[in-house]
Amino acid sequence: MLGFRIIAVVALTGVAVAMAGCAIMPATGPAGMDVQAGRQDPGSLPYALVKITPQVESILAANEPRLGVAFKDRRPPKGIVFGIGDLVSVTVFEAAAGGLFIPAEAGVRPGNFVNLPNQAVDNNGNISVPYAGQIRSAGLTPPQVQQEIVDALKQRAIEPQVVVATVDQRTSLISVLGDVNTPSRFPANAGGEHIIDSITRAGGPKSQGYDSWVMLQRDKHREIVPFGALVYEPQANNIWTHPNDTIYLYHEPQTFVVFGATGQPFQSASQQGQINFDAWRISLAEGVAKAGGLNDTRAEPKNVFLYRGETCEVAKEMGIDCSKFEGPIIPVIYNIDFRDPAGYFLATKFQMRNKDVIYVANAATVDASKAMEFFRLVVGTVNDPIVAAQNVYLLRYYSTLTSATTFTPSDIRLKEDITPLGRLDNGIGIYRFRYKGNDRTAYVGVMAQEVQNIVPSAVSRGRDGYLRVDYERLKLEFMTWDEWVQRGSTRSRTVH
Repeated sequence: MLGFRIIAVVALTGVAVAMAGCAIMPATGPAGMDVQAGRQDPGSLPYALVKITPQVESILAANEPRLGVAFKDRRPPKGIVFGIGDLVSVTVFEAAAGGLFIPAEAGVRPGNFVNLPNQAVDNNGNISVPYAGQIRSAGLTPPQVQQEIVDALKQRAIEPQVVVATVDQRTSLISVLGDVNTPSRFPANAGGEHIIDSITRAGGPKSQGYDSWVMLQRDKHREIVPFGALVYEPQANNIWTHPNDTIYLYHEPQTFVVFGATGQPFQSASQQGQINFDAWRISLAEGVAKAGGLNDTRAEPKNVFLYRGETCEVAKEMGIDCSKFEGPIIPVIYNIDFRDPAGYFLATKFQMRNKDVIYVANAATVDASKAMEFFRLVVGTVNDPIVAAQNVYLLRYYSTLTSATTFTPSDIRLKEDITPLGRLDNGIGIYRFRYKGNDRTAYVGVMAQEVQNIVPSAVSRGRDGYLRVDYERLKLEFMTWDEWVQRGSTRSRTVH
């Protein structure tokens, strides 16, 4: 009875564990109800919980990183201007001989002009023109420099006209670096060009486009977008390049992390861990599908979460009070309910970002099942010594078959799976049975309670309170079922 009392205590303990919320059960992450409840530990990182709705999707879509938003001036470049170091040519025309540059004896001839030696714009941003002095050139276009020279010469030369041209454009360059076939620095196109045009001039990307990132740096401002955004959203991202822009391409596969109740039970390979986008952009629905979908034996469809950091500006648009958080990035957990049929439509529109984290919580029944399994384990651990002791007791009595003592445990309370086989002439029944416990061997014998009524002298009571039978006094042989079948005895005083 002590063993049964212990089991009862353990059972009550198991119920208490289950009622406590199964907090001690193994799990891959927080319970859905804990995420929904918000931060409980004041020492942990605070976060904002946002339910995915059409309004939330619209806010996020409007705030996707775009070059056209980061760089407000989307107009073509105003024109190529001279900079310090540019090599410039100057040609001066006069209407007649006898002026500053055309001697009188040269006569009148078409195209009276003189080519000045090529010169670089000096460190002060000037070029030198005879009789005109230092002409400001840095920051001016060729037509503007031409007019500056004409204004300086018109009081001394005969109807001067000037042509200024760039011999070697050493400023107003565009640099395209990184993961391109021909990294280079080349002059800006006077007619203007877009970012993809500049990348093409550098030989194009080396890697797969969907794994490439483009960084544009202009005037100490920088923005990064996937290369695919230039191709598939050109109006918002493939903006004009300006002189002195730096374009840097690099290869970095976009990935996201999945853990929790994903993947189907029959799948041999784990679907959790870090997974590549293998595309320039994927939706939340595609991300869950890449992870093998929701596990239909564990997942709670209404507790699918996506972890991401958002800027305070975006968080405010979604109604989050940013005063509770430190720093410009707000930890946000997005929640989508796949029990709602509309949730799948929302998931197809919700765009994932590089390094997002998806977590699928277990259903409450899974935690309860784990608690019950734990309970069964504890009960089994407590019950094993009791069963072992019972088996030792039975084995001890089985060994008496080969000793002088012929009493064998035959109490019906020790037996199970009892099947009648027949009766002896004196009315004693013969049965096939098994002893309770771990011994699954089938035996053939009698029941002590029945023998006690017919041959009382063949029955005794052990110190444990169970009845035993002296098979020799009954002139019977105790044997296993297999022995019974092999012997096939038909004698009236043997077991049959």
